[in-house]
Amino acid sequence: MSSYTRATTAEEIAADCTDIINGKIILITGVSPGGLGAEFARVISKHSPGLIILANRDVAKASETAKTIAEIASSVPTRILKLDLASQAQIREAAKEVVEKYPETHIDVLVNNAGVMAGPYKVTADGIENQFGTNHIGHFLFTNLIMKKLVPLSKDNNFPPARIVNVSSNGYRLGWVRFRDWGFDSGKTYDQWAAYGQSKSANNLFSIALAKRLGTTKGLVAVSLCPGAVPTNLGNATGMEGYQALVKADRAQGHSQYWVNDLRTLFKTMEQGVATHVFAAFHSSISATVNNGSFLQDSHITPLEDMYPWGRDPIDAEKLWILSERIVDQKFDY
Repeated sequence: MSSYTRATTAEEIAADCTDIINGKIILITGVSPGGLGAEFARVISKHSPGLIILANRDVAKASETAKTIAEIASSVPTRILKLDLASQAQIREAAKEVVEKYPETHIDVLVNNAGVMAGPYKVTADGIENQFGTNHIGHFLFTNLIMKKLVPLSKDNNFPPARIVNVSSNGYRLGWVRFRDWGFDSGKTYDQWAAYGQSKSANNLFSIALAKRLGTTKGLVAVSLCPGAVPTNLGNATGMEGYQALVKADRAQGHSQYWVNDLRTLFKTMEQGVATHVFAAFHSSISATVNNGSFLQDSHITPLEDMYPWGRDPIDAEKLWILSERIVDQKFDY
């Protein structure tokens, strides 16, 4: 069992995994300064990865993160990839660039970190409810389109399989995947926190489906994680009122045992919040045959009995895969 705690920092775990990080090619989505993705990139850059690919909707913000990395780890190369997870057309452009134009034969670690949280009803460029479309469908499409860079699908390739980390949240407790009405009746019955919960449950189920399809046969590792409550640019957009609404919604689901009277005591520092990213991406306690498909929190594997059923159900994971293929109008058979 992991000896790490809620207070463990990303630097501590990175130091333990330094030999594993060394030389790895890592692609991270959502790397704007002030966010978890940028902090994760900063921490691992000190341990000599071979390349960090910074994928972001806003290229200028990704460039700021690349500049920070250059200042602290000048020998580590970075590459910027424009990726708008709310547009399937742009996702396809980005994936094509990775597959056809990147000289590297493979990517060792993909961290699907980007996301949106709560807010009024809106839809993506493809008419999908924004949180489900960005947090899950966008990553589902991008991940599958670059799969040949992640696992050796061809007999001609003999590179080691990758690890995929889907950044979820304990907010998955707020909502299951509404297979018959994932769009909330085009917004007529919209609940921002139920929609957030749906998208985070989908992150969990996506990891389970990937591990089942490509774990045993191809050696792929796929996990999901909760970083904890961290005051980031994502949280800043929601504000303290938004967090209070989240607590209220969670309590309404009967989860009051997870909260304390002073909301501020829930928060982790940025360094603590990114710790589980590092653990999920590199720690040797996870493999294709051990803990694959798991949900992680505080740099620990969460026991299945501690999970709500809609965030761990393998049948729902298969249903979600089929639904996602239908939404993106493309099948991915492995």
